[in-house]
Amino acid sequence: MITIRPFRASRPPRDKAYLVATRSYHSYTDEELDDKLSNNPFTFMHVINPATVRKMVSSKEKFDLVKSAYLDWCEEGIFHKDKEAAYYLYSQVKDGNEYIGIIAAVSVNDYVEGRIKKHENTLSVREEMFTDYLEHTTFNAEPVLLVYQDSFKLNQLFARYEELRAEYEFTSTDKVYHRLWPITEANDCAVITAAFKDQEALYIADGHHRSASSALLANRLDERGVEGDLHQYFMAFLIGEEQMKIYDFNRLVINDSGKSKEQILRELNRVFHIEPKGNETFHPQKLHEMGMYIQGEWFKLSPKMGSFDPSDAVGHLDAEILSRNILAPIFNIADLKSDDRVDFVPGVHGLEKLEQAVDSGAYHLAFSLFPVSMEQIKEVSDKGKIMPPKSTYIEPKLRSGLVIYELME
Repeated sequence: MITIRPFRASRPPRDKAYLVATRSYHSYTDEELDDKLSNNPFTFMHVINPATVRKMVSSKEKFDLVKSAYLDWCEEGIFHKDKEAAYYLYSQVKDGNEYIGIIAAVSVNDYVEGRIKKHENTLSVREEMFTDYLEHTTFNAEPVLLVYQDSFKLNQLFARYEELRAEYEFTSTDKVYHRLWPITEANDCAVITAAFKDQEALYIADGHHRSASSALLANRLDERGVEGDLHQYFMAFLIGEEQMKIYDFNRLVINDSGKSKEQILRELNRVFHIEPKGNETFHPQKLHEMGMYIQGEWFKLSPKMGSFDPSDAVGHLDAEILSRNILAPIFNIADLKSDDRVDFVPGVHGLEKLEQAVDSGAYHLAFSLFPVSMEQIKEVSDKGKIMPPKSTYIEPKLRSGLVIYELME
């Protein structure tokens, strides 16, 4: 049983929504960020990256500056707070794929008690930093992406609203079509709330640190006796399993082992069936197929029986098979998070990116993987285990500043 509720969002007026909403801060290059800040006075980047923050200041000072910038925008009317609590139906269309779901306030208690399930490790340093950020700024501007089991009732409701004029409707410069409908009608809100009462669990697709930090903040403020319960919830975008798209996450490797192509193939032959593919780009077609690109040539690799445990939720993931049977024993790459000899390329960019990186000499090998399934994510999460780093690249990618959840009255 999952507890969600509508909330009074702070958000931009209809004519400025397309200017305010922004991609994640980390998705911009320095040049792109400078251009955006210089040419768009309404980008939310001016709030989360105000001019004074670009100077050397402490974290607390930075967070206070962010809050001050946000309050200034509220006073100027760039953000206004809805008079009624609402659920927010949000749709993205990218490359012909629609992602539609509900932005809602989700109970922190469901995360603490394990009904909101994770598949990634979090770093305590990042958790504490974001907890401090939330405490000082007192708002949440980017929803956590949570996945639920598809609901016929919700799909019916969504279809009805899609026939209505959206409150927001715009296409961003990355060619993503966005729409948003506030849902305030009591019966519709009741249908949404009840639909999630029927869900046994939600799965974090993106936002593991934000979820953990929201739980830490709730505990911190409760211990201080802070009144109200807004901090007992966090903002999330809830999307059905069939709506989400999972792409492969491929690997680039620097070979400083001194091993030749022939030596590498000999070592691989111990645990993999190897099929040469020449210069034909190899896209894995099923689980336990992977491609290797080296010196202008592709190879199809299929792990031999006994090289992995098919009953192990993590051990039978292709990313884990690659790490255990190739990266660690052949290239001595054991820690994917810290070893700069391995890099990761989302499949959404195509395998040509891998070929270009190897052909340029920047890397020596590339490995293409078959995308992880939602069933695999659920299996790992349900068993309380953790997936290897960079196992999934998930769409949709959410924007900051379109809908804001305030943690204090």
